[in-house]
Amino acid sequence: MLVKQVESLIEGENNPIGQLANAVALIHETMGFWWTGFYMVKDDVLQLGVFQGPVACYNIKKGRGVCGTAWQENRTMVVPDVEQFPGHIACSSLSRSEIVVPLHDVESNVIAVLDIDSKELGTFDDIDAHWLEEIAHVIERHVSF
Repeated sequence: MLVKQVESLIEGENNPIGQLANAVALIHETMGFWWTGFYMVKDDVLQLGVFQGPVACYNIKKGRGVCGTAWQENRTMVVPDVEQFPGHIACSSLSRSEIVVPLHDVESNVIAVLDIDSKELGTFDDIDAHWLEEIAHVIERHVSF
């Protein structure tokens, strides 16, 4: 199970960038996604963090695109067709579907988002949302942001 693999990979470590990088690599390689990465909340924007895949946007404003909307609404966003999402930020025209999962600090503030893109339409569903949220909880417990 991927949740337990992520936990065993990052627990007990004291290297946040390394932990996030290895978590992203494990998710990306295991699931075969097109783009997998984190955007970190800093100075009222989401800033690009560690990722696997092609180059990405550096900064995303709150409420903009799928990532910024997930941050603003503090909820997981499952988007079967990004072209149908109002205000979608096209870092790449090859992205067709997307899922974004917020990560929280101990006061339930969003501190980062896990963003995953696919080159296929309709890749993600509620089952993916559930398990990626479980992975996010593991990361929240083990990574010092």
